[in-house]
Amino acid sequence: MRRRPPVLLCALGLAILPAGVAFAQGPDPPAVVPAAAAMPVWKRPWVRPLASLILPGSGQLLARRDRGIVYLATEVWLVARAVAWSQQGRQLRSQFETLAFDVARQPFTSARVDGPWDYYETMSHYVESGAYNMSSVPGTFAPQTDTTTFNGAMWLLARRNYFANPDSIPAPSDPRYQAALAFYRQRAFGDAFRWSWTDARLEMALYRQTIRDSDNAYRAATNYLGAVLANHLSSFIDAFIMARLGRGGVMPRVHVLENPQTLLLVWSHGF
Repeated sequence: MRRRPPVLLCALGLAILPAGVAFAQGPDPPAVVPAAAAMPVWKRPWVRPLASLILPGSGQLLARRDRGIVYLATEVWLVARAVAWSQQGRQLRSQFETLAFDVARQPFTSARVDGPWDYYETMSHYVESGAYNMSSVPGTFAPQTDTTTFNGAMWLLARRNYFANPDSIPAPSDPRYQAALAFYRQRAFGDAFRWSWTDARLEMALYRQTIRDSDNAYRAATNYLGAVLANHLSSFIDAFIMARLGRGGVMPRVHVLENPQTLLLVWSHGF
């Protein structure tokens, strides 16, 4: 007698089961939830270092470490000092720009047009700019020859760069002369920016001091901004150490020297 295949026997067995009889099913297995997903966001390892990098002290405060207040207070103080020095630098710049126009520039122009930073720096080194064009004939051009003025110094520099003998000037049609003239035109200041401190030496001295004070103020602001960046990095490192090793990290201390433009930030380890 031929044997029926096992599949057919199973089918016959199912067919003879009484109605209403069903197979018993066990409960569904519990879903596996990753530990990282079950953990609150603020407790995840990457959150605290990232928060401290964005806002110093925030990662430490999320970890309930009181030193986060130190990072945060340091940040506020450094930013406030940077803003204060920057404002002082802008005020001093406005002062020396006004002084330059009222005393040294106004005799040559009635329309005030402020120049770039290097223009005012140059004004502190040269008593006069000198005329841009020395020719009185319309349609012709002659550079300034007085080497004690800024424009004259630029023409001398152009002659030294392009002429074999600075005192031997070739014809205006000579390519060397045209190259030197282009050099002069690019660097010399025109009549709109002409100046003279000849009869105002005291005002020039005040102008120079104001320039220096403005430079120092901007430099101090830059130093404080650098300290702000260092505070961000130290808070990030501290929070990273806590997240990875569970230890105390680094903590900033600010030391201001007698010179208010100089400060030291010291980070100590372990507490």
